[in-house]
Amino acid sequence: MAKLLGADILKLLQGELTPNRPDVGKLTNLKFYVCPSCGNILTGTGAASIACCGRQLRPLSPSEDGANHLPKIAEVEDEYYVTLEHEMQKDHYLLFAACVNDDSIWLNRLYPEQSPAFRLPRMKRGAKLYLYCTKHSLFKYNIQSLLPPKQR
Repeated sequence: MAKLLGADILKLLQGELTPNRPDVGKLTNLKFYVCPSCGNILTGTGAASIACCGRQLRPLSPSEDGANHLPKIAEVEDEYYVTLEHEMQKDHYLLFAACVNDDSIWLNRLYPEQSPAFRLPRMKRGAKLYLYCTKHSLFKYNIQSLLPPKQR
């Protein structure tokens, strides 16, 4: 029945199929989800019921106190070059970096045993950098505050 209706079986069993409010499209409300089983990265811009590997996922709550995960940013040509001093072992690494502003998102998947460094396109002022650590969850930074004073 759920397949026929294209609905979540849990919602059908609960007797609720309430639609979400229309999405206004601002990416500043972007929420990140990571499947603890397979590492799938999912996003949503509004209220959503998201599941992966048979489990309901909750949106990650970004921490703004990421002193142990603080990136260093340098301007290279027309981009930023971001580096981190973070281990990249199979049991503890940065899974992704994302840069978000009002109308665009840039996402870079990172892998264990690779260098935790990447190039990031320059985005409008107010852009936020998100880093997801497999042990310590999601961190959020204002890119402007990470730049050296003369580059702000």
